Amino acid sequence: MADNLSDTLKKLKITAVDKTEDSLEGCLDCLLQALAQNKFMRIPCVDAGLISPLVQLLNSKDQEVLLQTGRALGNICYDSHEGRSAVDQAGGAQIVIDHLRSLCSITDPANEKLLTVFCGMLMNYSNENDSLQAQLINMGVIPTLVKLLGIHCQNAALTEMCLVAFGNLAELESSKEQFASTNIAEELVKLFKKQIEHDKREMIFEVLAPLAENDAIKLQLVEAGLVECLLEIVQQKVDSDKEDDITELKTGSDLMVLLLLGDESMQKLFEGGKGSVFQRVLSWIPSNNHQLQLAGALAIANFARNDANCIHMVDNGIVEKLMDLLDRHVEDGNVTVQHAALSALRNLAIPVINKAKMLSAGVTEAVLKFLKSEMPPVQFKLLGTLRMLIDAQAEAAEQLGKNVKLVERLVEWCEAKDHAGVMGESNRLLSALIRHSKSKDVIKTIVQSGGIKHLVTMATSEHVIMQNEALVALALIAALELGTAEKDLESAKLVQILHRLLADERSAPEIKYNSMVLICALMGSECLHKEVQDLAFLDVVSKLRSHENKSVAQQASLTEQRLTVES
Repeated sequence: MADNLSDTLKKLKITAVDKTEDSLEGCLDCLLQALAQNKFMRIPCVDAGLISPLVQLLNSKDQEVLLQTGRALGNICYDSHEGRSAVDQAGGAQIVIDHLRSLCSITDPANEKLLTVFCGMLMNYSNENDSLQAQLINMGVIPTLVKLLGIHCQNAALTEMCLVAFGNLAELESSKEQFASTNIAEELVKLFKKQIEHDKREMIFEVLAPLAENDAIKLQLVEAGLVECLLEIVQQKVDSDKEDDITELKTGSDLMVLLLLGDESMQKLFEGGKGSVFQRVLSWIPSNNHQLQLAGALAIANFARNDANCIHMVDNGIVEKLMDLLDRHVEDGNVTVQHAALSALRNLAIPVINKAKMLSAGVTEAVLKFLKSEMPPVQFKLLGTLRMLIDAQAEAAEQLGKNVKLVERLVEWCEAKDHAGVMGESNRLLSALIRHSKSKDVIKTIVQSGGIKHLVTMATSEHVIMQNEALVALALIAALELGTAEKDLESAKLVQILHRLLADERSAPEIKYNSMVLICALMGSECLHKEVQDLAFLDVVSKLRSHENKSVAQQASLTEQRLTVES
């Protein structure tokens, strides 16, 4: 095949000597059309050294030559690493982008056809190749394509090619900043409003979704009026049972939730809780449509990302709506809706002023209905919601801490090694029950349920906050119910762990401080006291008297005195 191509080229060169310019162009057109249409010519073209001469033809002034050359190069690049590499080395991409820039404003049909071919060639050149897509971005292709879309939005083929290009390029994080510097949001929303066909809207959705991951573009899309378009789609499709309509409802409501992940875009739509968008989203929660219930709950979770919003929503009855939603999904319910509603309640429970209100409203009881769930995402949010609710709420912490079924479930989940999030949150809630209740009855319940060993293990966590929470809880256990817990503390090797934490130079100051407080509290147990003496804690503690952290140094002095007296 390569020999045949070489022969063809030689014939063309010979012909070029003898023929007129018109007949030469005719022969060239025939060759280019053949290259543009035959997939078997891709590799032989590269092997025959044809790519560089082809790329040079992109400098022709003849529009038909440009058109056929663009098609030929597009074909050669299609799904061919060798073809793309050869076009790259010959500088083809930059020439094509320069053509797009220079021809962008010309709206006659022949020019639009050429622009479409050039866009297609670039897509074949860079499709599913991050390196080549990044190259196009660096060459400034994005502003050029956005301008193309704005000028030629009436041309269906060119518009479609631009959308495919945007969809590919938008997947790269490096593209987002360039997109944000253009009016892409305005152009896409304008185009979206004109579309009535499902397939065309779906193409635009495929561009909007990756772009909307960028906070600056989120805000631009909101300001361009995308949210109103999405709300209209939801209203039109909510009662339909057609597959396309169901898909569009899901895509539209999911995109709506994504727009709310940006702080500025979310706050703009919240409008102090009086915004029409916020009110429409509220109406989704009591809907009978699971997709709308899910989107509504996720939207509330996203609105609940600052204290002012959370306080406003709790004061205006959102908690009751979410509890009603959860109640509809207790038995064989939709797991994603359960997860979303619990996420929203967890976020709403963060402001201190909301905790008592939510406890009074019965949120704890509503959440505990899902204690039997075997779905880790639901378990994780359930644990997080309870932990937020009992923060600094002694009565609630004591009530929950004496709930044997809950504590036994927590102990079970503390061993869920396949689900690190659930395991971590279970440990943190166990610790929180003790820290916030400071109740002997809670400690006894946790000891009887086998929870002590998990708190001791938690003290070795790689996360300082979890280590610290464990040590504080263990110190309270030692201070309030040492006799009840000493056997479990001994079998969990707490003293040895404390020795390691104090000797480890990498331990944070607060870990060293609380470890020494705990050592002092353990001295009231004969068996644990003996372990402390056997491990020569005095040597480790005395070194900490010169620690750069004053609190650690002072506690080291106090601990050393206590160890000396008790020795």
